[in-house]
Amino acid sequence: MSRSRPTSPPLGATSRPPHSVNGDKSKHPAREDRRSGARAGRGGGLSGGASLWLWGSHPVLAALANPERICRRLLLTAEALRIHGPEIAALSQARRLPQPEGIERSDLDGLLPPGAVHQGIALVAEPLAAADITTLTEIAEGRENAVIICLDQVTDPHNVGAVLRSAAAFGALGVVVPDRHAPEETGALAKSASGALERLPLVRVTNLVRALEELKQAGFWIAGLAGEAPTTLAGAKLTGRIVLVLGSEGEGLRRLTREHCDHLVKLPQTDLVESLNVSNAAAVALYELIRR
Repeated sequence: MSRSRPTSPPLGATSRPPHSVNGDKSKHPAREDRRSGARAGRGGGLSGGASLWLWGSHPVLAALANPERICRRLLLTAEALRIHGPEIAALSQARRLPQPEGIERSDLDGLLPPGAVHQGIALVAEPLAAADITTLTEIAEGRENAVIICLDQVTDPHNVGAVLRSAAAFGALGVVVPDRHAPEETGALAKSASGALERLPLVRVTNLVRALEELKQAGFWIAGLAGEAPTTLAGAKLTGRIVLVLGSEGEGLRRLTREHCDHLVKLPQTDLVESLNVSNAAAVALYELIRR
């Protein structure tokens, strides 16, 4: 689809006119191991099945409440059952859930990855169905202002989960990651997201640059966060529909990603640190965008 657009959009630009978009419908099956989030077989232990473990009160309860999440097996210690039993019972009335199973904390420790902070509750579930760019553009329809986060090769599941959590907290529509060089859906990612994985689309695309172009066609301006940018995010005074693109801490934005940004902006900071963690930068940038 051809269209005319300025070579450099003005600061404070408003939304692009909406266009129809064909989304990237690539699928990305979850494959977990003991390093990032255990896979669960029929017996609940580690195996080669497609199911995954979710753990911790916020991720598990959010998954149980999510009608799009298929839940297979729910394990709770006696203390967790005492605390969460009434809420789980209420959720069971709303949708079909597995009967809670009692388990000793030490046995649950053995089922999950080392160091997993499970709070006595864990769930075997199926990965969420794949979302695509069209999912986000449909959510954006009719909105004058909207924000989408795009992560360029951010590989740490804890960082991606934390970005999801901030995106949900500050009202972003979703998070876009490349199909490669990004973490899969794992228990570690879900734990860091603290329930946001169930509430916000995590969209995987085969080609990040093409996804940015599709979002431009849907009326979004693209703002890349780069430490050497000439203008701060506040100084750019961006309004309307914005895609905020963040790169990895080490490499930052890739060259092609930069070239497809309408703006390069930065966060003001002292020289006492070289850079912010990407999840911290995302939270600060989201706050700056929504406070207008």
